[in-house]
Amino acid sequence: MSARPLLLRWLSAGLLSTIAVSPLSAQTATSHSQASDSILISRNGTRAAQSGSSEYFTGAVQIRPLFDAAAPARTSGGLVSFEAGARSAWHTHPLGQVLIVTAGVGRVQKWGGPIEEIREGDVVRIPAGVKHWHGASPQTAMSHIALQEGQDGQAVQWLEKVTDTQYNAPVGGKPMAQESKSAGPYADISPALDGYTREVLFGQVWERPELSKRDRSLITVAALIAGYRTNELPYHLKFAMQNGVSQQELSEVITHLAFYAGWPAANTAVEIARKAFEDAPTPTKK
Repeated sequence: MSARPLLLRWLSAGLLSTIAVSPLSAQTATSHSQASDSILISRNGTRAAQSGSSEYFTGAVQIRPLFDAAAPARTSGGLVSFEAGARSAWHTHPLGQVLIVTAGVGRVQKWGGPIEEIREGDVVRIPAGVKHWHGASPQTAMSHIALQEGQDGQAVQWLEKVTDTQYNAPVGGKPMAQESKSAGPYADISPALDGYTREVLFGQVWERPELSKRDRSLITVAALIAGYRTNELPYHLKFAMQNGVSQQELSEVITHLAFYAGWPAANTAVEIARKAFEDAPTPTKK
């Protein structure tokens, strides 16, 4: 996988042409047919579709290229086709993105907002830096053309995957930001601590794009095991599994920390992990 994900490099087979500037060689300097202002046509059928990476997508996704950004232009794009239930991970674009729905029924959502339905012919403009996801509806496939500009060689920042709970929320339902304001486990004893936990720790720190939630979970679990923090460890083991960390990976974290945090800490973590694994829901087969 190249540094720039496929989604941001390609556009559809249905568009007709692109304009590119090419330097003249000595041999072609006098040839009008090879001039630097030549129109170059990328023919339909010459751009093979590829499957979207499971690192950035959930479900079956096909991406068909058209063009990369060619300086001085910096726009790239792709025709992305989602089967029913498929979607992108959460992500942002430094200069925003435009989606043109070409077929089917899909969904789009910004972080903190409700899910919105999108249909053939709709044009979706996503502002720069806005955390969002898009994909098909649970029952219907969807295809869209995605256009975005790069900045400093980067056109996307991938974040954590969209969970099944997030994806299956009702269209137009209560925004996540409102739901997160409900009282937490500390509200009865320490409302201030409860507010800091929900709004600062989980509302801000855990949402920073510099680390994925999966990586944050691994770091947190390791710190709790090493610090013998048995009260918080059960929750974070389950939270790590929700964020995509496998039971095998968590077991390996415990094994690794036995040599750095000591056998007693690892032994205690084993017992806590055993209960967390038993309580975890059975993963859905895909």
